[in-house]
Formats: sequence, C-alpha cells, structure tokens
Amino acid sequence: MTVADQLRSLIRTIPDFPKPGIQFRDITTLLLDPAGLRLATDSMAAAITGPVDLVAGIEARGFVFAPTLALALNAGVLLIRKDGKLPGATIAEDYALEYGTDRIMMHADALTPGARVLLVDDLIATGGTARAAVRLIRKAGGVVTQAAFVIDLPELGGAGALRGDDIEVHTLVAFEGH
Repeated sequence: MTVADQLRSLIRTIPDFPKPGIQFRDITTLLLDPAGLRLATDSMAAAITGPVDLVAGIEARGFVFAPTLALALNAGVLLIRKDGKLPGATIAEDYALEYGTDRIMMHADALTPGARVLLVDDLIATGGTARAAVRLIRKAGGVVTQAAFVIDLPELGGAGALRGDDIEVHTLVAFEGH
C-alpha cells in the first residue's frame, strides 16, 4: 500500500459540510492514529529540499503539522494567525474569499530577513490563504520557496497557483472534488 493510500484510509470524508455539495476532508481521524501522524510528518519532511530555518503553520490545522515538521527539520515554528489573534506588533496581508476578504498576520519580529521558511498546512484547496501567507512571509523578508500539505484538492487549483508564485509544492494525498 502506498503512503497516499495509507493516509487516505485515515482521512474521513464528511459530505455536505460546511454546506451542501462540499466533501469535507477531516484530518482529525488521521491525528488520532500515532502511526499515521508519524507517516504524514516523516513523508512531508522527506520531501523538503535544502535547509529550513522556520516552518510557518497556517491557523488552525497548520499548527498541528508545523511543530512536528520543525522538529524533524531542526527548525523553529512561525505562526500565521487570523486577524486579531496575536499580541504585540504585527504585519498583515489581506486576501480574497469567495464572498469578501479576510486577513492573516504574523508578529513583525517573527523572522530575520533572509530566513528560509517552509509553509505548511493540512490542505491546499484554492490557495488563497497559502498565497497570502507567502506574500506575508516575503513582505517580512523571509525566503519561502516550498510548501507542504497533507491533502491536495487539485480540481480547485491552489497547488498550481502556488507554483505560479515560484513555490515548490509537496502534497501527500489528492482527493477529487471539493
């Protein structure tokens, strides 16, 4: 059985969540399985090329994988948070949603210019949040050239959009649909 098949078997699909027609890919069942979590972490770490100074996790499920990958890669963890969740001086990046806009932020002093940053989240769909995170990290002077995700929804084009931003995208399992 391939890594993708093993991980797929541990990811639950919940139909019509959060709205009709959406097939929600739930990683909580993967997280309950220590061997599955280790397989996901080890597989993502093995795909990364070159040294990494920081692993940037996107709130909220990216926070699960950022520390485990950071330990595997001997790197620190950078938190990319939703608007209003960080104390102290921050920098922010707005991005478009299907209806309206949203904002992510990080501490202004979270990285030193030139830091090599790996972006991590559980899933890449349209890529809006991930692309905003790349812009935010680059605005702060970070060098981000790679991103890792457990799940890709290729139909929604997010991985391709990130590649268009000169990001090497690593994913472990793809699911059709959205």
